[in-house]
Amino acid sequence: MLRTFVILLLAGVCCAQQTPAPAATDLVKQGEKLNSEGKQDDALALYRQALELSPNLYAAHLASGIALDLKGNYAEARQHFAKAIEIAPAASKQQALRAMAMSYAFEGNVNEAAKFEQQVFDARSSVPDYIGAAEIANELARVYLESGDTANAYKWYQSGYETAQHKPDLTDADKNLWLFRWEHAQARIAARRGKTGEAVQHVAAAKAALDKANNPDQARFFPYLTGYVAFYVGDYKTAIADLQKADQRDPLILALLGESYEKSGAAVQAMDYYRKVLASNAHNPTNAWARPLAKKKLAGGN
Repeated sequence: MLRTFVILLLAGVCCAQQTPAPAATDLVKQGEKLNSEGKQDDALALYRQALELSPNLYAAHLASGIALDLKGNYAEARQHFAKAIEIAPAASKQQALRAMAMSYAFEGNVNEAAKFEQQVFDARSSVPDYIGAAEIANELARVYLESGDTANAYKWYQSGYETAQHKPDLTDADKNLWLFRWEHAQARIAARRGKTGEAVQHVAAAKAALDKANNPDQARFFPYLTGYVAFYVGDYKTAIADLQKADQRDPLILALLGESYEKSGAAVQAMDYYRKVLASNAHNPTNAWARPLAKKKLAGGN
């Protein structure tokens, strides 16, 4: 009896002298901070430690996939996203599906991305969560648009606008906000199709809807619109002037500025903006288009 007590006491002292391993969730949080600073390799090292402690930790798989996408390791990223979808708590299932969709968007595989966005759209529509479903429709539309598929972009932007209208208590301000988004989208689509006159008409309609919505938070999206349209109709001077008034944290805007300078013959400024794109570690439709483009440009690609 005494011998057993001594053994247990010594074991307790030994354990007390060891440094306890950090909780897996703490490792993920530390990794997310590193990832936000652009330190993907360091973040992934912590995520691997977290998964050694807790192999089925949803947050670790999700975070690993995001960091790998930012590095350009898309196939490996999707292995983690597939696991995240499998083990996701009910409240996080849509987050995992959207992350998988963005992984395909980063790789330029829009048709595969759409399969996962469709699942989220259907889930929100069935509740029904009309505004949430409309936002997903617009998210998918943007992925299609930046890939150059204007037909599917139009289809999904229209679906987003019409879905939002089903919300029974939609205020007049919100109706005008969604009209602004719909006109905004149509202007960009027209510009991508080379239809300058049509694009200009939709820009004017978007401005009218924005004024009626009386939503100051949305004002920053207007110079983005005019700059985007100017870029795709070949007016690079206007594109630069307007895009510089838009959100300088948006990697797509930075990439468009880079391309505008490049097409204007200002290579040094163009490279500066492509480098700024890579400072963004967002896992969203704008970075899914902008980051691979910036990497290619900085590597000497066209």
